Amino acid sequence: MPDRFGDWPPRRRSPEDPFAELRDLWAQVRSRLPGGGDGGGPRRFGGVNPFLIAGILVVLWLASGIYIVAPDERGIVLRFGKVQRETDPGPHWKMPWPFEEVLRPSVTQIRKEEVGFRTVAVGPPARYQEVDAEALMLTGDENIVKLEFIVQYKVRADEQGTTDFLFNVRDPQETVRASAEAAMREVIGRTRIDEVLTEGKEQVQIEAQDVMQGILDLYDAGIQVVTVKLQDVDPPDQVNDAFKDVISAQQDKERLINEAKGYANDVVPKARGQAAEMVNEAEGYKEARIREASGVGARFIALQAEYEKAKDVTRRRLYLETMEAILPGMDKILLDESAVGETVPYLPIEALKARPAPERSAGGR
Repeated sequence: MPDRFGDWPPRRRSPEDPFAELRDLWAQVRSRLPGGGDGGGPRRFGGVNPFLIAGILVVLWLASGIYIVAPDERGIVLRFGKVQRETDPGPHWKMPWPFEEVLRPSVTQIRKEEVGFRTVAVGPPARYQEVDAEALMLTGDENIVKLEFIVQYKVRADEQGTTDFLFNVRDPQETVRASAEAAMREVIGRTRIDEVLTEGKEQVQIEAQDVMQGILDLYDAGIQVVTVKLQDVDPPDQVNDAFKDVISAQQDKERLINEAKGYANDVVPKARGQAAEMVNEAEGYKEARIREASGVGARFIALQAEYEKAKDVTRRRLYLETMEAILPGMDKILLDESAVGETVPYLPIEALKARPAPERSAGGR
């Protein structure tokens, strides 16, 4: 049957025709398809128009460019490997493969990196493997400390941070571990071992986080350090027991100092209160004595003025008031001096009659 691409069976080809073999191959394929021997017009495959199939394939190809960015992700659209744009969470469309592709890294996921140890099994029970090459560090006073810590970080959520995280560093995980180790060695290198082992841990964590963030920003790594947490801080194993004894003694010292301060805080306020109470009582006694002395002095001055006016009468009144105070509750008889020699001795018969008679014994008269 004649064909525009050649005849079947194929004719003998001339050596000068470079496409003759391709035409023969196409003729063989077409002859085996349904309706392959027809003449002109669009060929149908099993009664289906090939243009319809091609249209469906084009629609499916275009639909493959639809993608969805999750709420915790950011979409990075690459066109032939070059960053084209960033997209927010939600449905979007890109040019289908092979023109564009999309990367969707999470910007809220908290990633963790371990320095000085590795988690071998999550457990329970959890198992860890120490990495002494990372854990042993030199302190500011030339001592060695074994320090294990973790770093929590995430991708920076700003517009440039995601792109930096994907393309500025080859291995973000290794970069975080190396920068964390370098930052911690810098901080430990200017800190005394006593501060690292005791009360200075919080300050070490803060300084190490700041230094590490500065290193990552210098490399434009697109990483935000969330926290640096010391897991275990110990002296080397060879001197660990001696350091524990020293720390125990320091803790006993702090405990005794706190107990002494607590006792002082309990006793000193009480002593101050008692002293204030005694001072107030003395002040009150002082005021009372001064007022009493002032009253007695004023009374004496008033009596002196009256005495100057009538000395005899005042002298007698003072005498009578004094005897009244000395002999209270007794019957007293006052006699004039001129009547003492002219009267008989006074005998209080009425008082004697009022006394009960003494009791007599049984044999008496």
